[in-house]
Amino acid sequence: MESMLRSIYQERASRKETSAVLLLEKDAFRGSRTDYFDEVLVVIVNKADVSWFVKHYEYEEKKAAMHVVTEQQLREWILSGPNRRIVQWVLNSKVIFERNEFIENLREELREFPIKFREKKMNLEFAKLLRSYSIGRDLYESKEYFDAYNQMVRSLHHLARLAVMEQGFLPEVTVWNQVKQISPEIYMLYKELVESSEALEKRVELLLIASGFAISARTEKGSCHFLKILQTSDKSWTFGELMKHPEIEDYALDLAVLIEHLVEKGYVQIVKESTKGGTIYHRTYRYKEGL
Repeated sequence: MESMLRSIYQERASRKETSAVLLLEKDAFRGSRTDYFDEVLVVIVNKADVSWFVKHYEYEEKKAAMHVVTEQQLREWILSGPNRRIVQWVLNSKVIFERNEFIENLREELREFPIKFREKKMNLEFAKLLRSYSIGRDLYESKEYFDAYNQMVRSLHHLARLAVMEQGFLPEVTVWNQVKQISPEIYMLYKELVESSEALEKRVELLLIASGFAISARTEKGSCHFLKILQTSDKSWTFGELMKHPEIEDYALDLAVLIEHLVEKGYVQIVKESTKGGTIYHRTYRYKEGL
């Protein structure tokens, strides 16, 4: 079947902006990982008018898809995780073409999971964990137990991925297989939530308590990336400055809940700055020394 696509990927490989062409076959993957197409071509380019577009093909009662994605978009997916299949695609696909060992170098980077990349990805996951946990707690207190349950399942997934990264591994799509080996106590929390015969209200209550302890224990490591950025300036930061920081943009949506948690835990200090109004102050933030 690869021969049927040869004209397509050869034309793409001949372009100077193409960094790599990958091939995935449904037989080698679960159907959902290829969107149930028989074959998927992933064309990685260093520049394009749009960061990602897809074309679908059909021949001999078979169907194929071609994803054209920029290097920048690829790295954003790997970091932020909305397209969780992408790591598996990069690591396990067949390399049809690569320029300057692009895929070989990227695979090595993913396997090594370097500390700078790891800290940023952990901070992003920790911020998402805080958001889901906070929403789940509020829903529980409002007696919205089904919605609280849904949020706590989501927060457990964030906690699971965080635990995997703490051990120096990238989370996979099948993250609970990893967690079962790496962090059995979190795996048991998940089983307790979804399999327990306890009333739903009680399950959520117990998980809120356990998750609260887990979050507290991981606060410093989970927010290390953000705390290091705070320390790059002797002056305090406005919230707007932090949101626009290129290293923070990936978790800017959850930045407010992250900062409030760090203020509560004593890692971040609030600095009030006067405004023209006199009775109202700008709220700025700095790393709290002496921790």
